[in-house]
Amino acid sequence: MSTQAATSATALPQKTPLLQSRLGSFLAVVPLSIWVVNHLWANLAAFQGAQAWQSAVTEYKHPFSQIFTFIIVLLPLLFHTGWGIMRLFSFRPNNVAYNNYGNIKYILQRAASVGVLGFLGAHIWLAFLQPRLLHGAAEPFAVIAYEMRWHPPTLIVYTLGILGTAYHLANGLQGFAMGWGLVASERSMRRLEPWTIGLFLVLLAMGWGVLYAMFQAGGTEAIMQARDAIVATQGDMH
Repeated sequence: MSTQAATSATALPQKTPLLQSRLGSFLAVVPLSIWVVNHLWANLAAFQGAQAWQSAVTEYKHPFSQIFTFIIVLLPLLFHTGWGIMRLFSFRPNNVAYNNYGNIKYILQRAASVGVLGFLGAHIWLAFLQPRLLHGAAEPFAVIAYEMRWHPPTLIVYTLGILGTAYHLANGLQGFAMGWGLVASERSMRRLEPWTIGLFLVLLAMGWGVLYAMFQAGGTEAIMQARDAIVATQGDMH
């Protein structure tokens, strides 16, 4: 067998992992990253009160909007999750041999992916699916705000979950730019790094800002009374 033939034989199987990697990273950015930013932005309506939050987060302007959201968010999320799990099984840390900044980021990205997977699974079930399937309505603001104020495990999980999501998204976007060849040289990578850190801090500030608004609202008399009325009629949603 000639050298050219051997090269062709070994090169062909390598195309599929590259295609899978690019498709997985693409679905992580479009539409998941856009949806995460939009979701955090909508939740900032918590600063304006319960009704503003309900309208921004739980109400859909068109009957098909909810189905459309399911298609462009949950299906790509499932694909990205499966793709990510396969990558985790091939993950081999090399920080002992190469203890540098890039490898530390790589380790944190993989650790964050596990935490974010658990957080998103719980969040989608408790905040989106369970209220609609079991109670026939979206989760009321009074319920989630009360939990943030008076149930420390909820606040801790959301605090860490938002931290992991912000890091995973910002670092994932940097990896996307590198994987797709948008940045190639070492100089361009260094220039991209401050933007990645900036995006991480912005996402973190948005997410933790929402938690702060809910925590503050959960201590008000109006929210506590509204939550008690909901529990009396519908039972505890969590």
